[in-house]
Amino acid sequence: MVKKILVSQPKPSSEKSPYYDIARDFDVELVFRPFIKVEEITQQEFRKQKVNITDYTAIVFTSRHAIDHFFQLTKEMRITMPETTKYFCVTETIALYIQKYAPYRKRKIFFGATGKIDDLLPAMIKHKDEKYLVPLSDVANDAITRLLDSKNLKHTECVMYRTVSNNFTAEEIANFDYDMALFFSPAGIKALREDFPDMKAGDIKIGTFGPATAKAVKEVGLTLDLEAPTDRYPSMTGALRHFLQEEEE
Repeated sequence: MVKKILVSQPKPSSEKSPYYDIARDFDVELVFRPFIKVEEITQQEFRKQKVNITDYTAIVFTSRHAIDHFFQLTKEMRITMPETTKYFCVTETIALYIQKYAPYRKRKIFFGATGKIDDLLPAMIKHKDEKYLVPLSDVANDAITRLLDSKNLKHTECVMYRTVSNNFTAEEIANFDYDMALFFSPAGIKALREDFPDMKAGDIKIGTFGPATAKAVKEVGLTLDLEAPTDRYPSMTGALRHFLQEEEE
């Protein structure tokens, strides 16, 4: 029976998070502890990519990390983005986060509903004459490149931050007593393997979000017990709730 779940993400900032509803409804303990952390890259590292930010008329953001590091880097490089710059974000939440750095009303902002880059394509195609810049982490795959190429959009992907393991302490490893762990990126699975090299399939139940993360679980020889998103459960919390309900039956 699952009673203690490790969620490899930061603790939700809102008390209204669906995770807290799940903890109450199913009497489970949820522990939020990221397996990975994000670090900035230096101006020198960025310049080696030979990307001139001012050449681009539209920026595509896939995460809040991308927004943080994009605006931090432009600030350090003393680059002011023109008022005409368009921003394309995979969700409305990410789009609203731009307000941390720029007045929302003055920007031309577009966002998707599913969190997938595919959902942004119709809006991007409508603006096919834009030159798109996509800030990513150093562990990103080429899926976005192939997708934008398939629509003949003018785009460049660049690394603006790196993802590294947020290793467990010896005490955390010794007291690892979770029944289930939830992961949101292949980097999290890699970190799990680094910290627990002797973990075997079936030792704990594993849930993942995104096909790349699910694939990573199988590649390291562990068992995948919960996978999201699905047509019926587009969120991790929805999929987890369904999983726990089935466990109770």
